[in-house]
Formats: sequence, C-alpha cells, structure tokens
Amino acid sequence: MASIHSSLLLLFTVALLLPSISAKKPLKEKLSHLHFYFHDIVSGRNPTAIPITRPLNSSSFALFGMVTVMDDPLTTGPEPNSTVIGRAQGFYAAAAQSELGFLQAMNLHFSSGKYNGSVLTVLGRNAPLHTVREMPVVGGAGLFRFARGYALAHTHWIDLTSGDAIVEYNVYVLHF
Repeated sequence: MASIHSSLLLLFTVALLLPSISAKKPLKEKLSHLHFYFHDIVSGRNPTAIPITRPLNSSSFALFGMVTVMDDPLTTGPEPNSTVIGRAQGFYAAAAQSELGFLQAMNLHFSSGKYNGSVLTVLGRNAPLHTVREMPVVGGAGLFRFARGYALAHTHWIDLTSGDAIVEYNVYVLHF
C-alpha cells in the first residue's frame, strides 16, 4: 500500500512540475563580433610575454622549439595607453621549421564592459608574418558558454628586432 502512495505522490509531483519545465524558453544562439588589440611585449622592464624555453641552435629555423607564456593586455585601440578591456593569457610555441609559425593557445579574459568576467578560448596556428591569420574559437565561459567561432588576427605593428607586436583581432563567436 505504501508503494502505491509513493508512486501516486511521485506522479502528482511530476505532473505539477511538467508545465513549468516545458514552459521555459529555449536558449537563443547569437552571433557576437568583438574587435580589440592585443599587445605582446617581450622586451623592456615590464614584458607581458616571456620565453620559457629557448630553441636549440641546431634547428633549421632559429625559433623552432621556443615556448612563450603571455599575459597580454587587450585594448580598444592600437595605442599602448588605450582602454584595457581584458587579457590574453596562455602560450605560443614556435612549431614550424620552415617559417615563423606558432601553435597558440590562449584564454581571452574580458575584465570590463558587456563581457566582463567572460572568457573565450582560442587554439590554433598563428603565422605572424602572414597578412591575416584565422584561428578557431573552441569554447568559452560566462556569457560565452558553448562558444564556437573564429578569430582573425592582423598584425598592426611589429618590431622584428625586439619581437614586440600589436595585433588587431576581429573575433566572431556564436554563443547562447
């Protein structure tokens, strides 16, 4: 008898909750375009990127094998004193032997504005001497949960002697 009462109680509870579960609106996917500048400073007293391994000189390409960790500011403009909207945190590894080509893995952590506290994760090949590079957005957090998309990188300025660079990013991301 107790099991019949338990079953009826469970059925009644499910019947009460079902309308509220089915009444929720499905999440709507949206496309966002983000535009910012990435400042990679490897020289001077306050670098934002530092090599953690150096290449062997026996390599056919001088940088092959170098791994650099970064915590680069993301700004609204190319000027170093532009408003900071976040940080690019991750690493890039010189993974090409015939040209300057990196495996780049980074979290774009936004610290102000509409996306404050949200993160996009980018993982892909970055050949800095190419005019435009496309890298996949493979995920995100915060307002970018379930994110997917791509980032287009264009070198705005580079000092080939120091390695310092300012890169313009246009990121297109689908998210809920």
